[in-house]
Amino acid sequence: MTRAPSRRVGLTQVLTRPGYRRLWSARTVSQWGDVFATVALALLVFDLTGSPLGVSAVVVAEIVPVLLLAPVAGTLVDRLPRVTVMIAADLWRAVLAAALMLAGHHLIAVYVIAFGLSAGAVLFNPAASSALPALVKDEELVAANSGIWTAAVLSQIVLAPIAGILYARFGAGPAFGINAASFLLSAALLAGLRLPTSPLPTKRRGFFADAAAGVRLLLADRLLRALGAGQLLAALSAGATSALLVVLARDRLALAPSGYGLLLGAIGVGAVLGPFLLTRLISDPRRPVFVFGPYVLRGLVDLLLASFTALPLALIALAAYGLGTSSGAVTFNSLLQAHTPEQARGRIFASFDVLWQLGRLISLLIGGVLAAAFGIQAVYYLGGALLLLAAGIGWTAARCINTTPSQT
Repeated sequence: MTRAPSRRVGLTQVLTRPGYRRLWSARTVSQWGDVFATVALALLVFDLTGSPLGVSAVVVAEIVPVLLLAPVAGTLVDRLPRVTVMIAADLWRAVLAAALMLAGHHLIAVYVIAFGLSAGAVLFNPAASSALPALVKDEELVAANSGIWTAAVLSQIVLAPIAGILYARFGAGPAFGINAASFLLSAALLAGLRLPTSPLPTKRRGFFADAAAGVRLLLADRLLRALGAGQLLAALSAGATSALLVVLARDRLALAPSGYGLLLGAIGVGAVLGPFLLTRLISDPRRPVFVFGPYVLRGLVDLLLASFTALPLALIALAAYGLGTSSGAVTFNSLLQAHTPEQARGRIFASFDVLWQLGRLISLLIGGVLAAAFGIQAVYYLGGALLLLAAGIGWTAARCINTTPSQT
């Protein structure tokens, strides 16, 4: 595998690039609104239904659009100007978020609008990930992805408690209004974004033929296959272990609800530290050890949580888990952006979204059954094993493959 330049690049340097600064600002502002909406949506549905199953249905409503629309969305991203796609997705979501202010007391409307918001994200996310490499140099991808990831994590940590207080005082309406305003501001910021390069045109063999060509590229390229396998296995692990952490806290660690908050806080601290350490301590973050090593770290944490019940150990382990999750996401995305041909990035990123959400959905279904039948330990033992398997598959493939982009 070709090594990236040894020169270390920090967030300060990439923020001097006007294009990246606009994209970073737009995504960060949008993330602020998403935090308020996510918290309010979960609390609203729980109030309307009185059932955890009702809240789970919102998650399903958000996953289904990815599975149905991502292949089409990825092809659109590769055919249309990516900035235009992002702006259109923001405006679509702004209208839907505003509609929630009026229709939030109708449960069916809430589910339908949650579906529509997710459909907008299905377009926005691959377009944004595909546009990023055009705004920074190849050796700056890790710092650029770190900046976006860190802003998202900090937004979650800082704003989620405020969103809960806002809901308790004023209901869901203001949170949805903030979300709508954040999409409008994001669209305004992106309106001034000019990509220095445009993707090469696809062969235009027909819309669905182009979509199929993206799938063939994913299957034909050995590194993309390895990354895809890692994505799917990680989702099969994390879907259940993340959702059932509250069960681990109560049944395995014997913690009160406040103790569960400590566990989440530990993950958040680690998630913030991951990108910070990447940009300051590592000169070549896209080597296999830094792309697939985080899977090993997270897998060992799952095995440790299944085996021991001491709270201090659990907090340290979950901080390590957060660190592995964030650093792994940054290096994974950076490698995927560098390796994938520019004209196929939309389809490849959309395909990886499908793999993640499909694995997450399957994991949620199987994890609940497994926990009920064999206890929460079984879920974490299986989750750890899946992550270690993902690391092994990825490491084996990546060590013998050059990162030069594939040809379509």
